[in-house]
Amino acid sequence: MSRTSYLPGFYKLSPEERVRIVKEFADLTEEETQLLLKAGNLDLSVADRMIENVIGTWPLPLGVATYFVINGRDYLIPMSIEEPSVVAAASNAAKMARPGGGFVASSTDPIMISQIQLVKVEDPEEARRQILAEKEKILEIANSQDPVLVRLGGGARDIEVRVIDTEMGKMVITHLLVDVRDAMGANTVNTMAEAVAPFIERIAGGKVYLRIISNLADRRLASARAIWKKDAIGGEEVVEGILHAYTFAAADPYRATTHNKGVMNGVIAVARATGQDTRAIEAGAHAYAARNGRYTTLTRYWRNEDGDLEGYIEMPMAVGIVGGITRVHPIAKIALKILGVKTARELAEVMAAVGLAQNFAALRALVTEGIQAGHMKLHARNLAMAAGATPDIVDEVVERMVREKAIRFDRAREIIEEIRRSRG
Repeated sequence: MSRTSYLPGFYKLSPEERVRIVKEFADLTEEETQLLLKAGNLDLSVADRMIENVIGTWPLPLGVATYFVINGRDYLIPMSIEEPSVVAAASNAAKMARPGGGFVASSTDPIMISQIQLVKVEDPEEARRQILAEKEKILEIANSQDPVLVRLGGGARDIEVRVIDTEMGKMVITHLLVDVRDAMGANTVNTMAEAVAPFIERIAGGKVYLRIISNLADRRLASARAIWKKDAIGGEEVVEGILHAYTFAAADPYRATTHNKGVMNGVIAVARATGQDTRAIEAGAHAYAARNGRYTTLTRYWRNEDGDLEGYIEMPMAVGIVGGITRVHPIAKIALKILGVKTARELAEVMAAVGLAQNFAALRALVTEGIQAGHMKLHARNLAMAAGATPDIVDEVVERMVREKAIRFDRAREIIEEIRRSRG
């Protein structure tokens, strides 16, 4: 077969047939081919219905964070992530928060926004007034698309209309505000926007182009707060150090980006485990961090009157426990069962608490032993295994690399050879 990506009908093939084509294209070995076809806890037939052109699955470790108390209830938190130290750090932060009562979390109603873009309007302000005047009819049209959601207490609640300036001229943007209950809500709000669009064109003139969800879910917020007793985290000096680290991030977008990455280590690990739209959550979080015109932190910290450290997080959290991948992926179903959450709002609150815990753990590590201490030991283990260390020698290889401060792939290979020679 010639080496070409022009493959008409590729999507119609079975995963096994696609793998045979990819094998020839990329000159894969038989072992590599079999690894692609190896089904784990996500069967290839299920994966093939989830996305297009499936040739295999891509498993990640699934861990459980311990020690979490949120709103007075104990949780085990499933987390799926490839980065070392994240699950351990979240667990440690939760353990240190327990003397202060754990995490107190809350959330707003699950309101999602769909945007309807109206262009080529002669009088944008008059169009805005006409759309607002027909608010009840617009909501009626929207809610007729999902009577089940309305019966469950959700549905389109309100509209907002803005006139914005762009390089292509003024645009009239209608926001449809929809309570999506326990769903993430993308399909629901997009369907409603599609239904409403022709009516908006008819009453306001112009032409509708985009009818699409906004992932800046700033009406669907989750927050969490915790107190870390100074004696539980290393004393007044550690509290002081964390406050210096936080205020640095709050003032500087370069540092704030990495600060918030620490938050998202926790949030996205839970999101991935439970089958959420991780890209939507990431995009919404970072947009929210810049909502006042400058990118800053999703968390805040301060010293309370007892000298203890308090932390707070608030961020958009568009998550669901019904529909989408949560219905299809077997591990997502199990992860939700382990969590025991009953509503999407409860899941959002759990994820906010994990984000705060993860961020606190990173800050504490940075101002005490440094972030690399625990991280590099786990990194050394990954390197040792990649270099060929078998289970019976991997601990010795790691210990020697850490002791020598030579955590490198080439050194791992050398140590493995030295150990094997010494054992005959």
